[in-house]
Amino acid sequence: MEFLLENILIFIILTPVVGALLIVLLPSDEKNLIRWVALAFASIALVFVLMAWLNYDRVDATMQYQVQAEWFPEIGSTFHLGADGISLPMLLLTAILTPLAILASFRIDDKIKPYMILFLILETAMLGLFVALDLVIFFIFWEFSLVPMYFLIRYWGGKDRRYASFKFMIYTMAGSLGLLLAIQVIGLSMGTFDITELYELWVNYNLPVLPGTNLSTGFFKGIAYVAFVIAFAIKIPVWPFHTWLPDAHTEAPTAGSMILAGVLLKMGAYGFIRLTVPLFPEQAHATAGVLAVFGMLSIIMGGYAAFGQWDFKRLVAYSSINHMGFVVMGIAVMAWVFGSQYTNSNMNEDAIIATSGAVMQMFNHGLSAAAMFFLVGVIYDRAHTRQLKDYGGLWSILPFFGAALIFTSMASLGLPGLNGFVGEFMITRGAWGPFRIQIVLSMLGLLMTGGYILKGIGFTLHGEANPKWQDLKDMNLREHLVIWPLMILMLSLGIWPQWILAIINDTVTKIILLGVY
Repeated sequence: MEFLLENILIFIILTPVVGALLIVLLPSDEKNLIRWVALAFASIALVFVLMAWLNYDRVDATMQYQVQAEWFPEIGSTFHLGADGISLPMLLLTAILTPLAILASFRIDDKIKPYMILFLILETAMLGLFVALDLVIFFIFWEFSLVPMYFLIRYWGGKDRRYASFKFMIYTMAGSLGLLLAIQVIGLSMGTFDITELYELWVNYNLPVLPGTNLSTGFFKGIAYVAFVIAFAIKIPVWPFHTWLPDAHTEAPTAGSMILAGVLLKMGAYGFIRLTVPLFPEQAHATAGVLAVFGMLSIIMGGYAAFGQWDFKRLVAYSSINHMGFVVMGIAVMAWVFGSQYTNSNMNEDAIIATSGAVMQMFNHGLSAAAMFFLVGVIYDRAHTRQLKDYGGLWSILPFFGAALIFTSMASLGLPGLNGFVGEFMITRGAWGPFRIQIVLSMLGLLMTGGYILKGIGFTLHGEANPKWQDLKDMNLREHLVIWPLMILMLSLGIWPQWILAIINDTVTKIILLGVY
């Protein structure tokens, strides 16, 4: 047991890979066996994550379960993993959504073997990124996550899947080019790529010229900061870097959309919290107001764009931009305090509340967005249309589907008592002091959140029932098994958020008060 806990992150990352390798050896015509093997290994990864969660030391609240091995000594890169109160919720989110997405994929019959292999490889990439403590390892997992999602959209997506997958890949790789160059210069000039060491070496390096280069330290730090911001802003995505998202979401298969919205978008926000703000505190502080403006614009533009959609899946896709705008607002508060030399207790309190709220919102949005995309997929499988105007009166025909859609929509809306309220309230409270104007203007986007949620519900469930839908069947057992865990989690986080918020807040408090730890 002690050996297992000491190496738990290795077991978490490698379990999906082992499942993928096993599926490679299975005959392609054993479709049910392939499905169940993929589900089993994704579920085993969840068990390992739960073990890490239950054995996490809240009192310490710093990096735990660390594993470090020699990997690329010539450049100072090691295979270094670790998890804290920010990493663990993202691990838990990934480990919960992946088996549910695989279960949601049981209806897929075409090329099921490569489909499940890609899903398990994608899970490994996502899990690895959230525990990487070396910039090279972080970047490898960052880039590796693109490949499976590209192929999932490209081969199992909708009619415009080629365009959507190409756009997804090009946008994300374009942002990654600057990130890679910045990582190379930082690591080679400092002699290490270890993130925990760079928190001290890189942040406090103030000599005029970087070692081994002719680059001005101040100038390069500014350029590198911009490269980090652009790469992670595209992934979130922040307005105006968002245009790849609606196409990718709309054309991706249902399970792909669940993971794309539920986890992949969070990788960008995680990059801001783990790398951008701690490694560039002065630059982050100087541009905190700009980040808050972009967060505000994402909330407003995402809300208005979602309200203008008649394709149900596209509406949900734009809603992700709206909700992730709040996460960016919370990150802006963290940046405002982190690089300031004149912090006081009120500023620190605002930053702790807003940053904890941002991580909480990342988890909450992952649940509600995955549930919304799944429910859109459920109705599309039956009606073969996503146009809201084609629906009408479905609640009387599909009563449980209607109830689940209402419940999930209210969670996405931010109804008190459900998970969506908690994170957005914390972010708004924390940002009220430094970014009052941006928060007030953001309420325009919050107003439209109610508008597009009610539009989606109204056109789908209410009104006169369309006669051609009279023979539609309500949700089956497999679909119940997907949606119920998500609804239970949404309710539990709305009623008692402390079960996850305590772990987040302990780590965030140490980071804000101690300047990382």
